[in-house]
Amino acid sequence: MHNTTEIRNVVFMGHSGSGKTSLAETMLFEAGAITRKGSVEEGNTVSDFSSLEKERRNSIFSTLMHAVWRGNKINMIDTPGYDDFVGEVICSLKVADTGLLVVNTAHGVEVGTEILWEYTRTFHTPTVIVANQCDHDNSNFQATLDQAVERFGNSVIAFQYPVKEGVGFNAIIDALRMVMYVFPDGGGKPIKQEIPQNEMTKAMELHNAIVEAAAENDEGLMERFFENGTLTEEELTKGLRLAMVHQQITPVFCVSATRNMGTGRLMGFINDICPSPADVKPAPLENGKTLVCNSSDPNTTIFIYKTMTEPQVGMVSYFKVYSGTVNSGDDLVNADHQHHERISQLYVSEGKNRTAVNHLKAGDLGVTVKLKDSHTNDTLSVKGSGNVVKKIDFPESKIRTAVRPMGKNDMEKLMKALHQIQEEDPTIKIEQNAALKQVLLHGQGQLHLDITRYRIEKVNGIEMEFEKPRIMYSETITRSAEEAYRHKKQTGGAGQFAEVHMRIEPYYEGMPDPPGLTVRNREIEELDWGGKLAFYWCIVGGSIDSKYSSAIKKGILHQMEAGPLTGSHSQNIRVSIYDGKMHSVDSNDMAFMLASSSAFKNAFKQAGPQLLEPIYELEVLCSDQVMGDIMSDLQTRRAIITGMGAEGHYQKITAKVPQAEMYQYSSTLRSLSQGKAKFTRRVVEFAPVPPEIQARLIQEHIEELAEA
Repeated sequence: MHNTTEIRNVVFMGHSGSGKTSLAETMLFEAGAITRKGSVEEGNTVSDFSSLEKERRNSIFSTLMHAVWRGNKINMIDTPGYDDFVGEVICSLKVADTGLLVVNTAHGVEVGTEILWEYTRTFHTPTVIVANQCDHDNSNFQATLDQAVERFGNSVIAFQYPVKEGVGFNAIIDALRMVMYVFPDGGGKPIKQEIPQNEMTKAMELHNAIVEAAAENDEGLMERFFENGTLTEEELTKGLRLAMVHQQITPVFCVSATRNMGTGRLMGFINDICPSPADVKPAPLENGKTLVCNSSDPNTTIFIYKTMTEPQVGMVSYFKVYSGTVNSGDDLVNADHQHHERISQLYVSEGKNRTAVNHLKAGDLGVTVKLKDSHTNDTLSVKGSGNVVKKIDFPESKIRTAVRPMGKNDMEKLMKALHQIQEEDPTIKIEQNAALKQVLLHGQGQLHLDITRYRIEKVNGIEMEFEKPRIMYSETITRSAEEAYRHKKQTGGAGQFAEVHMRIEPYYEGMPDPPGLTVRNREIEELDWGGKLAFYWCIVGGSIDSKYSSAIKKGILHQMEAGPLTGSHSQNIRVSIYDGKMHSVDSNDMAFMLASSSAFKNAFKQAGPQLLEPIYELEVLCSDQVMGDIMSDLQTRRAIITGMGAEGHYQKITAKVPQAEMYQYSSTLRSLSQGKAKFTRRVVEFAPVPPEIQARLIQEHIEELAEA
């Protein structure tokens, strides 16, 4: 069992293809945690162990592993590179104390890399940039470094650089230790050599920049730096750790993960310089307070950052110990609903394999199984502690599709399976939309949804298909209209009678009272589906008793819930009831509900009815090379381009696009940009549907009613 100061929690992040999984595998091998180094191509790495990851040859889930290096325990979390699985990255960043941002030197800093950098700033995570694949034919370390400095700021400092790149890569100059590492052909342990004279000036410039950055965080260190012109190794270690904790320095290391060149030195830096859980800032709690990572704290607190369901095992919970020491057999309380949970078993993880342990101290990452009612984002702590770790704020979805099972009787099974996946992956949202009469699946991208379907079919044995989601249109009017409707029905004995006269108008805030009418009572109804109904009672002389006003309003709302044009919700309409008739015997609430509903429907059709569609505000980040293709595609989607400009190294396109035109946009954008563009979108308004589309939608609705 390792003490808090002997633990390093590191998350591997990077654009797809940067080599995160290979780097993690090589580090495990270098530390002796595994005896044979696997490869992504052969499908035998510790990290990408699921059949789906082996098949696709890339990471889909985050994987927890660990290795012991010089007495310290390094917990490593490998994360997916595709933005579709950003939830796996975010939950891993939550519990990591250092981020390894892996960059492919043949491609430089990509869009995905910049997005990941922003997440490290959000979580205040000290970060190391790992320039990987320096042996690639097209490797360009200096260009990659320049891009990182340009986009991430002057905190980025090269601690190493390659002597030669490409096929002949075999030597790294280390400006921190002022030594050159020369590697054998097969990689592994390098030979230390003096830095060549022609590289000494460059190496010294970098070394001085590193020492100066280390001295900036401590007055005593700064004084000694000015006095001596340098710092001792111990002083340098202290200063660099402080600089990393405050995110004032971002070291850059260079490696070839597949050839095991530079990985051992990187692990040495993680071990010696990168902060332990005791060094970083206290964890924020939901009540605004903070929690110091202290294993002696009697109020043991753990936070579940990830859950997965495994066959024959059930729910597997991954957690971080934020305070105290958790023991096998401990009883803790879920802070969200106060249910008791027994930690029956504790494990440390090596990918798909787990090793049982008896204790885990504050700062460590562990695994437990078969918790009764605790999921991702839940805090478990000692009863009465009051500790609730601040929850992870997952991003909103970017894409949606309708889903249905192939078998008519499988809907209940499908919903159960979907909700299980939602518990594991909070970036998946399930919506049973009664208005659209569809089950909607929301995710981060088309690949995200496709993987979800794969899991449902393979794990649960339920075949499902995606359908184009219906659009939540809205109906309104553009001018005023008046209508009178008499409902009269005689069935023997008491009949039904009601007559209603109404005026309907487009409603907007602050509009004057209706001309020629005396308003006796006004109600502004906030509609459940958005928008408003302004209901004015303008009866003079008692032609309709006011006791029927509620029934009349109810009839109008019933008609607005399924509008006259397409059955969509109606909104932002003012209805003034100004006349009518009633019968002392035959009038009742039902009669007035039916009369007002029919009167509203007829008036609506005379009042310039307009169908409204939801509009997305879309932001796309892309390179110059694909900007034209992306804009051309948007124009085919009835988009209105509202802005173009640079954001960092990339172009940003902003546009307003009808929701109806965004179906499968994620796949199209990935194809147009070779996976190197990102987008966000949100509904910002409703806008009129073009006349020809409105006519088509109305006709389709008429045909649907005829078939029903």
